[in-house]
Amino acid sequence: MMSLIAHSLSSPSTSSAMLAVTDIPIEILLDNLLPRLPLNDLLKLQSTNKFFAALCADESFWRKKSQEDFNFPDESTARTSGWKFIYLRLTKPRVFVWGQKDQGRLGMTTFPHSTLNNVSYPLELKFPGIRIVHLAAGGMSFQALDSEGSIHVWGALDGSQYALNRDGFSEPGKVATTPLRLQMPISIRSISCGRLHSSSLDSNNQIWTFMNWGRPFRLVSDLLNDPGFTPIQVECGWNFSSALTRSGDVLVWWPFSDPLRTVIEVKMGEMDNQGESFRAHSTDGTINCTPWDLQTDPIVLPSLPFLPKLSDAESDSESVDDVPRIIKIAGFDNAMVALTNQGHVLLFDALGEVSLGNWQYLPYFSDASRIRDHEVFSNTNLQPPQADFKITHISAHFRTFIAYSGSIVLMGSTETKPDMQPKIIPGLQNQAVISVVAGDYHFAAVTATGKLLTWGQYSEGALGLGDPGLLQPGTPGGFASEALRVQALETRRGRIPDVEVPTEVRFDSHRKKPKDRFCVSAAASGWHTGALVIDMKANENEDDSDLEIEKVAQPSGRTRRYFGIGGRGQGETPPILPGGIPTQDPALPYIGRGGGMFRIGYAGRGMHRGRGT
Repeated sequence: MMSLIAHSLSSPSTSSAMLAVTDIPIEILLDNLLPRLPLNDLLKLQSTNKFFAALCADESFWRKKSQEDFNFPDESTARTSGWKFIYLRLTKPRVFVWGQKDQGRLGMTTFPHSTLNNVSYPLELKFPGIRIVHLAAGGMSFQALDSEGSIHVWGALDGSQYALNRDGFSEPGKVATTPLRLQMPISIRSISCGRLHSSSLDSNNQIWTFMNWGRPFRLVSDLLNDPGFTPIQVECGWNFSSALTRSGDVLVWWPFSDPLRTVIEVKMGEMDNQGESFRAHSTDGTINCTPWDLQTDPIVLPSLPFLPKLSDAESDSESVDDVPRIIKIAGFDNAMVALTNQGHVLLFDALGEVSLGNWQYLPYFSDASRIRDHEVFSNTNLQPPQADFKITHISAHFRTFIAYSGSIVLMGSTETKPDMQPKIIPGLQNQAVISVVAGDYHFAAVTATGKLLTWGQYSEGALGLGDPGLLQPGTPGGFASEALRVQALETRRGRIPDVEVPTEVRFDSHRKKPKDRFCVSAAASGWHTGALVIDMKANENEDDSDLEIEKVAQPSGRTRRYFGIGGRGQGETPPILPGGIPTQDPALPYIGRGGGMFRIGYAGRGMHRGRGT
């Protein structure tokens, strides 16, 4: 094909009836011809003339090529540029993790010495021979998607449960101290994590839910046989799963509540009785999964209420419809936020009582004129959004949701009402933010220029701003005073002030020479954070010869945690059991195999507070 293009460019037409390559419609070139070219030929083609230089720089082409060639998910990013730059460097992506290190959630067994016994700056987690393209974080774990459609997991899916060394990954509390690949019957194209479970969408648009890593179930329902109900997004909330369909409908199911929890518990008991081969042991870095089907009809959430026309919003191919429809969803604690094709942001805050709940339109998160009237724009020099501004992305976790669109980032919570204004952090505005993720009490934003900004509570180092014992007092992530810093160095205890201003995370800590890197995406949950990072130079070959840190082995077993002033950590989320009863303090000794006086059965693991399906 490349030779035909070259011949067409070099040979003048001898007949007006002959068609030159440049006469072919651009859509056919981008969708049918260019994708068939090897990468080297594609890069050569762009240097032939201005026409092909512009064509080969098309952002939509490289975005689609990243999806098709690398299984790179793009639904969680507002990125509109830089796709070619990213594609050429996805051959060698890097994974960095940091924060709390309990339950194996950082995927390492050795760690550098630190002042407060946590990981407060990014450490690279190696994946030899594997190209990771997406990260997702659970309450006590990480999951990573590779370019072949395999899921890699580490940590504990449910760290409030415990498992013996001889147990397999059919136990939710089984810890993967280093990354393990899940052996699934089909390739996966997207993953989403709740606090103690996860759900995935495979290459055939089938939905899988993981209550443990060894026995995922495929959701089977007659509803999903309708072409209009084909899932296009799967999203986990705190302890529920949901799916957005092609028609704009939202489906929800509660695996921790009846009737599903009883069905799951019975099935787990049956598989336990079938022998060791069904216990999902790991072999050679792989968990041999035993998938099964769960037949149920998820709840369909009510239709959207009447929504006003956002006349000032810019129009695009998704918003030409007169009727608003949901195009993105995000789940958090017993609530869900949705975004329509016209830029409306809505909140469903009563998922435990679906029959009594409904979608609430949030005008102060949607209407450009109302956002422009926010006091932060009138009381500061901050530039307000343009009149044609429109929200394009949403995300949520625990009690916080975020609505954003490049230049503007708006934050709300489970308590947000239609007449309430969003929280606007000045340091996030006009920063070309393309993705925002949240842990329990810390937050991270990725910009189009490859920066990662974090703010919020220290959360055992989840901000990633550096070891507070080595930072200048008063700087973000550091102690409030020199006296407190010195005291912490002596006692290994201390409290770090909250970071109010989003601050950049560096990915070259403890290197002899500074090294700029480009953050592609981030993931956060609980008290930990991760990032997918690429080198600024394509195909850069680098080892760790200039690292100036020495790692020490992580002590076996559960280590006592010191929170310093205030007893329990900053706003720590206690482990949840049925009825909302906190378990005993994690620093106290445990009896037997279970986490307390007895072992919780499957029916009691992370039970949902609301009504089941």
